[in-house]
Amino acid sequence: MSLKWVDVLEIAIQLAESKPEVDPRYVNFVELQRWVLALPEFSDDPQRGGEKVLEAIQAAWIEEVQ
Repeated sequence: MSLKWVDVLEIAIQLAESKPEVDPRYVNFVELQRWVLALPEFSDDPQRGGEKVLEAIQAAWIEEVQ
């Protein structure tokens, strides 16, 4: 399975699993984008991960850990 920017929920789940010590409420978008790009299954154009997508990923990640 390969992840794209549109896979917001799956990205959030993988971030929650791989970074359990991180509180997603305090992650800045630069760091968030770097972590998404580093996910083993992620394969999409880095330029497509704009602020709206990163906001959606962060919101889904917050929901996932609550």
